[in-house]
Amino acid sequence: MQKELLVTADAQTLAFEVDCHLFQGSCGFPAPSAWSFIFDPIFTIGPVEFNKPMLLAIIGTFAILALFWAGFSKPKVIPGKLQMIAEALYDFVHRGIAKEIIGKKGEPFVPLLVSLFFFVWMLNLWAIIPIAQFPVSSLIAYPVGLALLVWAVYMTVTFRNNGFVGGIRNLCVPSGLPKPIYVILTPIEFVSNIFVRPFTLAVRLFANMFAGHILILVFTIATWYMLGTVLGTVYATASFAVTLALTVFEMFIQALQAYVFTVLTATYLSQALEEAH
Repeated sequence: MQKELLVTADAQTLAFEVDCHLFQGSCGFPAPSAWSFIFDPIFTIGPVEFNKPMLLAIIGTFAILALFWAGFSKPKVIPGKLQMIAEALYDFVHRGIAKEIIGKKGEPFVPLLVSLFFFVWMLNLWAIIPIAQFPVSSLIAYPVGLALLVWAVYMTVTFRNNGFVGGIRNLCVPSGLPKPIYVILTPIEFVSNIFVRPFTLAVRLFANMFAGHILILVFTIATWYMLGTVLGTVYATASFAVTLALTVFEMFIQALQAYVFTVLTATYLSQALEEAH
């Protein structure tokens, strides 16, 4: 007897728990929905519900701290394997992003950029880790929180480095242009730098991880759904191959999105450190 797919606010039946297959009965494809991104709380503390994404974010944070602590707590002239890995990861952000984009003035911001890169990467990486299998950054709250942090640092550095008037000029008045153009350009620059930048920073990360997770879910569920007959198994094999290909591609996207997020942060800081004219 076939089970019905129940998706309610209180319970969520997984696709693999449903005895529903192609060419068998009249049941339809159990497509992923918004409930694929909503989790029952593990426990609650007052009004705060602690759920799976929160747990993954915390575990990821401690995993990153443990890696760098193990690598740098007792540094040696001839580094061991962990120290070599930690140094290589740190130098990738330090030399490849901070120095390359900001220059010498970027040294104070290296800890921030390193933390952002590996935290975002870890949030993304949970999508392909067994048991977890969920990218935390596919929930808009996490990219928004990170984008607001970047925006706050960006604004603070801009006005601390240039003063109030100089900061406004830095944000809204590009130098070296004919004066009549400023009538149009200044409002555009104001909206772009103050509002659009944090919005696009958050949405870019969220949308990529959300879309990637949906794609993997669709083909993973389809693999199960099409099993049961000889022809269906042929289709399921093709779907499983696509799932593997998407997973490999998603690994690249996860690292790329962490890199893009960090590079854009460095670009904003570089602009904030420029002298207003």
